[in-house]
Amino acid sequence: MNCPIRVTVAAVIERAGRFLLVEERIDGRTVFNQPAGHLERGESLLEAVRREVLEETAHPFEPRALVGVYQYELPSRSRTYVRFCFSGEAGEALPGRRLDDEIIATHWLTLEEIGARGELLRSPMVLQGIHDHLAGSALPLDSLHHLHP
Repeated sequence: MNCPIRVTVAAVIERAGRFLLVEERIDGRTVFNQPAGHLERGESLLEAVRREVLEETAHPFEPRALVGVYQYELPSRSRTYVRFCFSGEAGEALPGRRLDDEIIATHWLTLEEIGARGELLRSPMVLQGIHDHLAGSALPLDSLHHLHP
């Protein structure tokens, strides 16, 4: 049986020991996640993560490193997610910028506050990406190649 694969991007954004997370409503459930979303057709991974962070937080984002690539199997939906997680710098939120409809709020949280949310985290990839970032995982962006026909 084939399992559809969804390619997603996410951003670990740290400022003064706090991480930028979004509180979002997905399938009738409120969860916490990094700014993240799906890669769109014709888009590079870097373009996708810049767009997703802006759409979900109103913060311009500049990726600096690839933290890691994560494969997450969602058995209840027979679906696999492959997440490219980036670290980088976010500018100040753009005033008046509307957020994606599913976003309830943005939060700057400590690692302890994030860990305390447990089952409210959208997936195990949220904490794993933060832990990897804190451990120094930072692959160079020039290891990514967007090839065109």
